[in-house]
Amino acid sequence: MAEFRIAQDLVATDNDKRATALKADYEALGATLARRGVDIEAVTRKVAEFFVAVPWGVGTGGTRFARFPGTGEPRGIFDKLDDCAVINQLTQATPNVSLHIPWDKADARELKAKGDALGLGFDAMNSNTFSDAPGQAHSYKYGSLSHTDAATRAQAVEHNLECIETGKALGSKALTVWIGDGSNFPGQSHFTKAFERYLASMADIYKALPDDWKLFSEHKMYEPAFYSTIVQDWGTNYLIAQTLGPKAYCLVDLGHHAPNTNIEMIVARLIQFGKLGGFHFNDSKYGDDDLDAGAIDPYRLFLVFNELVDAEQRGVNDFNPAHMIDQSHNVTDPIESLINSANEIRRAYAQALLVDRKALSGYQDDNDALMASETLKRAYRADVEPILAEARRRASGAIDPIAVYRASGYRKKVAAERPASAAGGGGII
Repeated sequence: MAEFRIAQDLVATDNDKRATALKADYEALGATLARRGVDIEAVTRKVAEFFVAVPWGVGTGGTRFARFPGTGEPRGIFDKLDDCAVINQLTQATPNVSLHIPWDKADARELKAKGDALGLGFDAMNSNTFSDAPGQAHSYKYGSLSHTDAATRAQAVEHNLECIETGKALGSKALTVWIGDGSNFPGQSHFTKAFERYLASMADIYKALPDDWKLFSEHKMYEPAFYSTIVQDWGTNYLIAQTLGPKAYCLVDLGHHAPNTNIEMIVARLIQFGKLGGFHFNDSKYGDDDLDAGAIDPYRLFLVFNELVDAEQRGVNDFNPAHMIDQSHNVTDPIESLINSANEIRRAYAQALLVDRKALSGYQDDNDALMASETLKRAYRADVEPILAEARRRASGAIDPIAVYRASGYRKKVAAERPASAAGGGGII
């Protein structure tokens, strides 16, 4: 039995107040969907089985210019796990945590024990060679896995091997590698040589992967290197995965694309060629924003899930992408943002399950652009909130998780236990 930081009686009491209205809404939606030939129970079961991992970032984030900490900030990974358990308790959608090393470094046995006590598992491990850790011998100021200095590259490789070893002890099955390597001035870096060094370093990491693990490489258009970035787009990412081998896959971060990029087509291409490893869910207005999932463009999130559900229903071989949230919470309570994001991700999945695939295929074959588009919009416009709430309720989560969270006073309670963080310089957690 998990150790709940919010009393389950509070969840049950709040659910009782909302149960009658939810029952009516669920039955009404069920009747509407039945007229379309959709079984609401089948959709609800699928939604209840869809999970997304929460990240290390349950503290307040920041920009390059400033960070304004909130109250009750987690002091370390064990406080973070307490916060992650609250998110899962209320949403029943986030049973796993994706750790970031060295930020979340701790004794693996203690981490595993804490996770077990809270009913949490561990998803993909994330390495960090884009910033310097205290006491490390070589700086990553001018790169890590692609650095011109062999000793610096070796240090970066060794760090990733350490992440693998920690992950093995925790039951993780994947390593995510994102680096900030690149250049800020024309001529600063030899594009080809730098990429060759990166591939050689990644090959050393790949060789250390257990047989049942995956390696995710993440592309990011810019930041902190603004002139050139080693892994700057999905094409480069695909080349990496192809070069390394069958255990290497591409990770798509929804917030790290140029405005108007057709992310859903990138997803389709990676699915088609068997190299979609998973997602970091967030949102953006301009690029590299790390905003809450679905906060800016929920229709784009739906279109991504349209491709995922299409692949799922077509029975694409060995299709099991990892789903993780990766956000920076600068002006909201991170727990509330992650609760909302988990539900928005499930919402997009539920809506994509409502797409009439037979009708859509027919309109596509007939080149009926308008009706093909309307078929997608009809699913997107459906209010699937009763499905999401019912899936949470059946799993002992909260019908209205934000309301229960606020009523619990959890943030005030942990603020009394955790010393206030001092405001400081920039840097995203």
